[in-house]
Amino acid sequence: MKEFVEYIVKNLVDHPDKVHINEIGGTNTLIIELGVEKSDIGKIIGKKGKTINAIRTLLMSVASRNGIRVNLEIIEDNAPAAAATEAEAE
Repeated sequence: MKEFVEYIVKNLVDHPDKVHINEIGGTNTLIIELGVEKSDIGKIIGKKGKTINAIRTLLMSVASRNGIRVNLEIIEDNAPAAAATEAEAE
């Protein structure tokens, strides 16, 4: 599932190297956290959420064949804060 989401998202964004995906598995439910560059969030969501809804629909279709439920969440990337922390450490 992670590779499936990664393939779709990396082909939509301007900064594919900044895409971070984390899978949190349960017994019957899988949560996928998606982090992208702040400037790419709009591309992932799309107008009126159409793009993210299409990705979720595809993901649910694949998951239902495997007998599990999937939830896709978008997490804001805090890259500027992380860069500031690294600069303070030096």
